[in-house]
Amino acid sequence: MARRERTRHLIELGGLVQKAGLVDLTDDDRAMIYGALLYVAARGRGDDGSSVLALWKRRGKRAFDAEQDADTTPGAESL
Repeated sequence: MARRERTRHLIELGGLVQKAGLVDLTDDDRAMIYGALLYVAARGRGDDGSSVLALWKRRGKRAFDAEQDADTTPGAESL
């Protein structure tokens, strides 16, 4: 992956951490955010990993879809 592409990818991932509310929830505590991500990764690798990953994917897709719907709803800018 080229440097510029990698930088963009990392910025987008950081945006997801922000969008998920982890920055505010942890008061921007990097060790806490990292610990949470390590926990999440361990859950995804666990015995029920495939069902956990499927659940996360469904939740994420629903959240993206809801955000897109809100952005295209007339009058949404006033919300």
